[in-house]
Amino acid sequence: MKKIYTVKTCLFFIFLFSLLFVTCDWDTGDGGTGNYKRFDWDLHGTWKTNDPGSTYKGTLVITYNSITITGYGETQTPVPGGNDIQRPFRNLTKGIALEGYTEEQEETGQKVILIKDAGTWQEAIPYTYWYSYPPSDFKKAEFLRFTFGGRQETLQKETQNSD
Repeated sequence: MKKIYTVKTCLFFIFLFSLLFVTCDWDTGDGGTGNYKRFDWDLHGTWKTNDPGSTYKGTLVITYNSITITGYGETQTPVPGGNDIQRPFRNLTKGIALEGYTEEQEETGQKVILIKDAGTWQEAIPYTYWYSYPPSDFKKAEFLRFTFGGRQETLQKETQNSD
């Protein structure tokens, strides 16, 4: 008889413990909406300046919810007559992972990147993503294009060798 009470007591506590998980208000970090802000899957990876002769050179490393910008330093602004307004990602901290995500703007349908720097969400940066299969090797080539100060900056995703 004592074993029956022990089993019933254990089942009762398991039931109570289960209710704890069901009824708790877990902090999802998104205001409880369940809508996690993240970068689109296609953007995950390492992106490098596509044009080797470009005035500005840099790299983006995009993960699930962060972006690390390297390069694009002030020293790359051409002197004399340089235009720093055209320097990509000029007002963002370089070399550390910054919180970010992508979204589609309702008004325009344009995809944008949002980046949090120094505790503040910065102005949205519109981008265009596309890919092609060049006839030289038929491997997928992926590209990102941004416009800074009227100048287009195109980056190409580094491919992973599967050898």
